[in-house]
Amino acid sequence: MTGEPDGPEDRLRRFATIWSRAVFPVTSTSLTRPELEQQLLPLARRLSDALKARTFDAAVGQAVGAALVAAHCTHPEALSRSLDCVDAYLVLYCGEDGPQEALRTRSARLQHAMAAGFAGALRERTLAEQEAISQAALNARSTVAEALHASEARFRAVFEGAAIGIGIADLEGNILQVNGALLRMFGGSEQGVRGRKVPEWTHPEDAPQVWRLYEELVRGEREHYHVEKAFYRPDGTALWTNLTVSLLRDADGRPQYQLALMEDTTERRLLNLRLRYEATHDALTGLPNRTLFFERLEKAVSGGNDQRFGLCYLDLDGFKTINDSLGHAAGDRLLVEVADRLQSCATAPGEMVARLGGDEFVALTTGPDTEREVDALADRIMNALVTPVRIDGRELTVRGSIGIVEGPAGERGPAEVLRSADITMYRAKSAGGNRFELADPEADARAITRHGLTTALPAALDRGEFFIEYQPLVHLGDGSVHGAEALVRWLHPQHGVLGPDRFIPLAEHTGLIVPLGRWVLEQSVRQACQWQERHADSGPLRINVNLSPCQLTHPGLVQDTVDILEREGLDAEALCLEVTESALIGADDDLLKPLRRLAEMGVDIALDDFGTGYSNLANLRRLPVSILKLDRSFTQGMQQFPADPVDLKIVEGIVSLAHSLDLAVTVEGVETGAQAEQLRILGCDTAQGWYYARPGPPERLHELALVDATG
Repeated sequence: MTGEPDGPEDRLRRFATIWSRAVFPVTSTSLTRPELEQQLLPLARRLSDALKARTFDAAVGQAVGAALVAAHCTHPEALSRSLDCVDAYLVLYCGEDGPQEALRTRSARLQHAMAAGFAGALRERTLAEQEAISQAALNARSTVAEALHASEARFRAVFEGAAIGIGIADLEGNILQVNGALLRMFGGSEQGVRGRKVPEWTHPEDAPQVWRLYEELVRGEREHYHVEKAFYRPDGTALWTNLTVSLLRDADGRPQYQLALMEDTTERRLLNLRLRYEATHDALTGLPNRTLFFERLEKAVSGGNDQRFGLCYLDLDGFKTINDSLGHAAGDRLLVEVADRLQSCATAPGEMVARLGGDEFVALTTGPDTEREVDALADRIMNALVTPVRIDGRELTVRGSIGIVEGPAGERGPAEVLRSADITMYRAKSAGGNRFELADPEADARAITRHGLTTALPAALDRGEFFIEYQPLVHLGDGSVHGAEALVRWLHPQHGVLGPDRFIPLAEHTGLIVPLGRWVLEQSVRQACQWQERHADSGPLRINVNLSPCQLTHPGLVQDTVDILEREGLDAEALCLEVTESALIGADDDLLKPLRRLAEMGVDIALDDFGTGYSNLANLRRLPVSILKLDRSFTQGMQQFPADPVDLKIVEGIVSLAHSLDLAVTVEGVETGAQAEQLRILGCDTAQGWYYARPGPPERLHELALVDATG
């Protein structure tokens, strides 16, 4: 032995060996067990390939099921054992390192397809056998007298030796003869079977056309029919069959007998039901899964004009914390308990509960009055979650957020309804959780737009859809242009020009803010260099660039800034990085370290939106800032004359404090001359706002600077 692990081919052969050992005892064949294994090996290979294929192909499983029939594995037990082997060993020996849950789902679907292929092939074989039996029976009844004995012997051999149940009755429905296979199906005596007429063999699940076809046949209007039919056994259990009934005529063509052939499909039907259940129900909780829920939802939303539907989309709040702290086993037990509680909430006709996956559940109600019923259902769900769940001696509080969609059937598809419920659920979660919200089409549209912008952001940066506008910073003492703040814009192909409030939060959420911020810094520094060349005689123009909280924590912030300044040739003193006050509240030394390094290089650090973060003013001494940018909310009261005296006192105090700490003060949102003059009197250093200029292209700053330089 080499000690090397088995390769894929070795594992495939091992699977084929197990399969052959399982089905060989119930297979009518002259082959030896190893020979049967060689026949099953290519079938095993096809199943293995189908298990790992990119897309699922049911035809592969159907072909394997049909191949079992061709290999004489026609006994129902052969199919059952084959499917058991596939269920237990296919993923184990052929799944390699793929995602186990997805592979087991694919394996279950392959089993379902195998059963279907086996049934189809066996049915075709049965029909062919039925035709031969019908011909033999007719020949036996109509042969000339001198050949009667030989014909009867041949008929009897076929009749008794057939593996399927056979019965012969007259046109009045009296059962004349039955073979051993049919008796074994019903588990009774021949007298018990022959003592009943054919029309008495009814069952509640008979299809409407079964007895209409029977009447047409005994009247001579049709030659045969084929249906799936259930019968009652003497013990009250159900026998499911593929039933083929043919009309036998005499030599003159007159209807004389009816011949029934029955294939016992009970086990296969139960297997199909089991596979269907496994394919449509969640393995952990037993609730209907996403597949079955979508079937029900599609039926609900496409109902009649008088029908309505209501959907509750539930997501547990803080479930990840439970998984992380107590382990997935505890999380699974919590999900099972939640599923049981939800199931008790939806017991009325037209209601169902399903698990979509993870900690996401849905409850559906249908009927004419779902506007009231869906609210009541959501209330029941919220109340059911109130009681804590005990797991491993701990009491876990369960909270959930619910999004509700309600409306008439026929207006929206299932995917649109579920998307709206999902969006609404996240709206409830963002509002604090442990509550439910009703769907709002306008909120849905905004969320969909946000999602579209989020997905388009990376490509937009690559395609050069972003551009920068510059708003001048004006010195309040002499009115000269001191510099400009860089403000990024997005020229979206469909939505036009978007301001930073529309996409900066999305960029921060996705992490794209880091490359976007680096691009803005690079473009702004390059533009500042061009201004320096044009205004070499009038003093340098500074450039202010905003930093997001994500950029502050990025390890490459300092090095990126140094590289850009050196590459473009701009002095560090000409750059100011603006950081919002809220981003620095409670900041530790690790967060402040890159800002301190930049400040030591000569880069100014401005504390943006000062006054909105309720920070401790004493903390200003430990922050590496040189400029306070006063939020516009403090100066709005100065736009009219006389100015608000409270605002005047506040601004005067802030300016005095800042100057005592050697900090410059910049004011945002200046819109009137009276406001600008009052701020100058109070001692503010620089200002920006629409009174001076709106954000615009870099050439506008050049024009303003020229006007300032020429007086």
